Amino acid sequence: MNSYYNEEIETMDRNQLDALVEERIKYTVEYAYENSPFYRKWFENNNIKPSDIKTHDDLRELPIITGSTIREKQPPETNDFEFKCTDWDNVFTIHETSGTSGMPKSFFLTWEDWNRYAEKYARSFVSQNFVKGDRVVVCASYGMNVGANTMTLAAQKIGMAIIPEGRCTFPVRIMEHYKPTGIVASIFKLIRLARRMSAEGLDPKDSSIKRLIAGGESFAEESRAYVEELWDVDVFNTYGSTEGTMCGECHQKVGLHVPEDLVHLDVYDPQLKDFVEDGECGRLVLTTLLPVGGKSGTLLLNYDTEDTTVVVSREKCPCGRTHMRIMNPQRETETYWIAGSPFNRVDVEAAVFQRENMEYLTGEYETFLYGDEDEGEVTMRVSMECQEINHCEEEQVKENFIKSFFKYKPILYDAYSEGILNMVFNFTKPGELEFYKIKGRPKRIVDRR
Repeated sequence: MNSYYNEEIETMDRNQLDALVEERIKYTVEYAYENSPFYRKWFENNNIKPSDIKTHDDLRELPIITGSTIREKQPPETNDFEFKCTDWDNVFTIHETSGTSGMPKSFFLTWEDWNRYAEKYARSFVSQNFVKGDRVVVCASYGMNVGANTMTLAAQKIGMAIIPEGRCTFPVRIMEHYKPTGIVASIFKLIRLARRMSAEGLDPKDSSIKRLIAGGESFAEESRAYVEELWDVDVFNTYGSTEGTMCGECHQKVGLHVPEDLVHLDVYDPQLKDFVEDGECGRLVLTTLLPVGGKSGTLLLNYDTEDTTVVVSREKCPCGRTHMRIMNPQRETETYWIAGSPFNRVDVEAAVFQRENMEYLTGEYETFLYGDEDEGEVTMRVSMECQEINHCEEEQVKENFIKSFFKYKPILYDAYSEGILNMVFNFTKPGELEFYKIKGRPKRIVDRR
């Protein structure tokens, strides 16, 4: 089934799409200069004319903006919000990021912004075969983040019904009474919900659910496969942010489509201080793109999301869409280094969710790093929650974990073989992991070195 929310744009020929993008780059840069105090000062201080920025390559010459840049240009550091680029009369909503890495960043959305955000999610929903009449439970916060509200607006555009739970701890009767056809939640929320339903006599495989959307954090393909097995439906990936990324995986599951007419995406290597070629890993850098004549509350040019990704392809997707595809982005803040070799939280998750392990584990885990390489060794303690502690094949789970974790990490494996990295495994009963004692989203890796 090949259906589109905006077929003309989503299937646009590559040459036409590139031309449209460059037209919007020119307009967006001019708009930023005329309306954003930050960008106006930057262009004037660097003696650059906005009219000189006409192409993708020209855009790359502008500075990389970080979260720190935004925080430095808003109260309490300054008297005004220098990235705000519209009058207060035009601001429809005000939003903040979570602030997990410092003072929250402030964003101002006009009603035009909201419609563009909603279109991005609507395209993703339709590409995942959602249609008018679907009923979707949203397990995401209806607060200062934009995700849940954006999905709700997108649903209205398609003709879907939203069940705005906000949390995935809702009563199982919701599933029985309203018969939702989809759920938006993180991988772990979907696993916990499935277990809760089974405990109350409702097999997730026999429920009304036709497809699931995993959002909110990156995940391992192994954990996705496990959720698909629990529910017996496809699980699709979405990636979004308050800054406005909103990329979605179509029903072909061959990468996340970037809505290139609304978001310009590049991949940047901060070590090389340069952009990288397609197929190479780097940080996802985004630029808001406005249609000619459009307005916005907050504009970002070359914004470093601090999430890493790879451009998979700019060729036409089997689903018919022509917009570029990227790999599931990973948070760089969840990447750790041992013996000069990196690993991400997702690598640990993949090792936990080895299929054979899931006969014994719930999927919940946490990892702690201790020690100092300069003084001897680093210890990595992996705690995994067992379904039944007395019937958990611990040695088999350990062996499967180690085999998976080191499979593509020869340097890290050498460190393990030489005793620089020590692996310690801990198995617990349900509810006994340390993160259960702390409010908020579980921190899966804690670096205590």
